[in-house]
Amino acid sequence: MADSRTTSSTTSWSAAWELLLPTAAAPPRRRGRVLQSALREAVRSGRIAAGTRLPSSRELAADLGVSRGLVTDAYEQLTAEGYLSSSRGSGTWVSGAAQAAAVREHSRPVADGAPGTGFLPGSPDLALFPRAAWSAAHRRVLARLAHSGLGYPDPRGLPELRAAVAGLLTRRRGVVADPECVVICSGVAQAVTLLGFTLADLGHRAVAVEDPGSPEHTALLSAAGLTAVPVPLDTEGVSPAALAASGARAAQLTPCHQFPSGIAYSARRRLELLEWARAADGLLVEDDYDGDFRYDRAPVGALQGLDPARVAYAGSVSKSLAPGLRLGWLVLPEQLVDLVVERKRTMDLGNPTLDQALLADFIERGDYDRQLRRCQRAYRERRDALVAALAEHFPGTEVTGIAAGLHVIARLPRRYGPEARFVERAARAGVALRPLADFAHRRGHDDGHVRLVMGYAHLSPARIAQAVALIADTGAPGLPATPR
Repeated sequence: MADSRTTSSTTSWSAAWELLLPTAAAPPRRRGRVLQSALREAVRSGRIAAGTRLPSSRELAADLGVSRGLVTDAYEQLTAEGYLSSSRGSGTWVSGAAQAAAVREHSRPVADGAPGTGFLPGSPDLALFPRAAWSAAHRRVLARLAHSGLGYPDPRGLPELRAAVAGLLTRRRGVVADPECVVICSGVAQAVTLLGFTLADLGHRAVAVEDPGSPEHTALLSAAGLTAVPVPLDTEGVSPAALAASGARAAQLTPCHQFPSGIAYSARRRLELLEWARAADGLLVEDDYDGDFRYDRAPVGALQGLDPARVAYAGSVSKSLAPGLRLGWLVLPEQLVDLVVERKRTMDLGNPTLDQALLADFIERGDYDRQLRRCQRAYRERRDALVAALAEHFPGTEVTGIAAGLHVIARLPRRYGPEARFVERAARAGVALRPLADFAHRRGHDDGHVRLVMGYAHLSPARIAQAVALIADTGAPGLPATPR
């Protein structure tokens, strides 16, 4: 038995020997850390199996060409951490405490932060991020930021950013924004989560959500312990009668550009919803996710401006700069500010100070307005390219919704259906599509049309035309492929 164990130990040690060789090549001051890291990783990965006897410190030091004290220190450190065990007279062994990590290839899908060929909605063009201007702002902010500014931040956000955001929203979106009622968040997702927890603390059990609507809202509210109650839309927005019948006293809405239908709530519907909120002592949560981008007229102002006491307003830079910045804001009714701020304090202690100072500088110097104008031009051109390509390759297609935002609703004639087969053919051609039905809480009547939610902002006009042509070349049931 002893001979077998010795043979196994020798084999295991031989297999792991090459992992320690970089120690000798490392700079003298780093050799100890390199040796410890290599030994630790060899045990974790299973390259040196449990029960393997290690060479004496004298032998290993001679083999690696390092001092004996360096090896002794490494053995002692890993023994203290539990990777090795030793006893006087029996040497040093690999303990059985560390379990080799299971390595699984492609065990889970990787989130696609930069869609390639596909009309997936909600994705901005990350290549439009203003790197030079952002870098210049970074240098300016670092040069003037006091040492004290790097301490734990105010969970509400930096005062200068809250003031800059308040001014921006007042000027561009018609929001009534007192800086004292602005809370800086990690995007709209955190804003909705904060409000969800706050509403639950106040005794709410349900929140009405648009149907069709964003699946993310439902998931975030559920995570906060609230039931998301789907409320159907008509041509003017959420149905007031259905909202009243939902039993909820709060509603999550996208009134300036409803996602995904693309409609803008009518003036009459806005007033009806505010009347409901006042009568129910309720709250409307406005997600103004792409309200700055309107291509046929000036953007419609935010619903919040009509009644700041009944509407909480959420927005972010995810569509205008980049979602990876995780910067957004929440403009609250005064009575909710302290509750939300306390919840945010316990959630994350506030957003990174430097990122906030950067955005404040970016807004104050006018760089953010310039970025919005740049995106406006690019996204309008891409929307036009998509509408033209659909008209050319899929005659009879109806594009619905207002000319705004980062997506359109395209309703193709029945001859291109059924919808599931159309989407599947596009996927086989390498083009990702999302049917409108994916965003519906309740399945409606299937009339045979193909209805797609098509995002275009992340694709160049040329790529848009190529992708639509590629889909058309797959052919529709009973129809030949588009001729070249």
